[in-house]
Amino acid sequence: MARRYVIGLDYGTESARGVLLDVESGEQIASHAFPYRHGVMTAMPDGRALPPLWALQDAADYVEAAEAVLSALGRGREIEGIGLGFTASSPLPATSEGQALSQCHPDQPHAYVKLWKHGAAQAEAEAINAQGGAFLDNFGGKVSGEWLLAKAAQMAAEVPELWQETGRFIEAGDWLVWQLTGQETRSLGFAAYKAQYSAEAGYPTHLVPGLASRLAPPLRIGSPGGGLTQAWRDCTGIAGKAVVAVAVIDSHVVLPAVGGVSDGCLVGALGTSAVYLVLGKDFRPLPPGIEGVAFDGSVRDLWCYEAGQAGFGDTLAWFVRSFPRSQNPAENFRLYNEEAAKLAPGANHLLALDWWNGNRVPLADSGLSGLLLGLKTSTTAAGIYRALLESLCFGARSIYDLFIAGGFAIERIILSSGLALNNPLLVQIMADVFEREVEVPVIDNPTAVGAAIHGAVAAGVVADYPEGSARFGARSFRRYRPNGDAAFAYRTLYRNYRTLCDSQPVRNAMHDLNRIMPS
Repeated sequence: MARRYVIGLDYGTESARGVLLDVESGEQIASHAFPYRHGVMTAMPDGRALPPLWALQDAADYVEAAEAVLSALGRGREIEGIGLGFTASSPLPATSEGQALSQCHPDQPHAYVKLWKHGAAQAEAEAINAQGGAFLDNFGGKVSGEWLLAKAAQMAAEVPELWQETGRFIEAGDWLVWQLTGQETRSLGFAAYKAQYSAEAGYPTHLVPGLASRLAPPLRIGSPGGGLTQAWRDCTGIAGKAVVAVAVIDSHVVLPAVGGVSDGCLVGALGTSAVYLVLGKDFRPLPPGIEGVAFDGSVRDLWCYEAGQAGFGDTLAWFVRSFPRSQNPAENFRLYNEEAAKLAPGANHLLALDWWNGNRVPLADSGLSGLLLGLKTSTTAAGIYRALLESLCFGARSIYDLFIAGGFAIERIILSSGLALNNPLLVQIMADVFEREVEVPVIDNPTAVGAAIHGAVAAGVVADYPEGSARFGARSFRRYRPNGDAAFAYRTLYRNYRTLCDSQPVRNAMHDLNRIMPS
């Protein structure tokens, strides 16, 4: 009998990565990564600069990456299922047949994918929030400028003629499933968390003219989106059932790969941005400040509460890129981590706010920005780097505190990603700031593995997510325990971090900087 496999695709901010898993053994057989040709677009292909806070992508890059990764992993193999995780919210306009409008209007910025970090729709988000409505109850009374509704409103307001031409407004992950299967299939994860869909009320389509006809009902996580088309089989060489699962938000898709399939588990997916997910069997009212909650949108038969930081790994990447110690990016991080690890908490005389891409929780304000407090002529680059590390951990702790204040019992804290696996200094600071044990799953490519498990569920290879997690997921964990002396120092720093976060004059000053910024 021929060996059978599942494939998981992880579509990140800069590239796509895939893994090939053996169905019987659960082992990772191979992986393959492919960078997007156009990356994150802050300018148009012809060189025209985009306005501040704009961040676009070209949907054609996703197709090119899919062909490269699926061909590398699947050619000549029996593929049972394919799952994919995708950055969100990253919607695009398309025709009713699924063609991305950027192919029809390559010179029009609004025709492209609005990446999750596109922050230019904040005004539309604030207008939606001012209207209010029951659809906001599970989202803390507000939507983010990063989400689908605000981005649809921005497009409809600024280019009504192009909006009129739009047949579908669709998350990029759902759009890619459509390309792979030939049929439009929406994911409940994207629909619930990024477009405020509910089974009882549907989408809040009254907010944007014509939005209802540009959306479609979603399917719950783990559902098959369709089979891989013959055209895709021909170009990738894939054989077998090749059932494509509905897409999953990239930070959510990791859950089964790292053991996050049970009640009382907090999983932090630390990537370019960071998302924190708390799973529960029973519904609890959304704690103030937490972004949202949905059922069946992340792991079947569990409620999943979501919160996050708009900037995480990319904050550190910005710093080492801007102030390099080496021409090699990995060596840059090694050198900065080595030097920062020698500093005791508070020794750098610095405190930072982690809002370099805006604030997601609890303020949902992409117009906010980072802050460094305590700079002196004795300040060092390593001291600033450590302050940035600490700020990320303070932001994570503030989210944890919101859950605890809401009455949630957190039994486990799991931090996942290559960043968590490869930066022990960051994770130790996290344990010190949380004053709790933190677990890091030892597994390569966890996000792509999580996507593969979704593909395995959709194809019937496993019965459910616990079985998929046991067969394909992490088999060991590194445990970080808090250092008492460091935890004591961080209590003072964290208290002052919270004071800065709560300062309305500080936030007003940040908004004023945006208003005087040249367009």
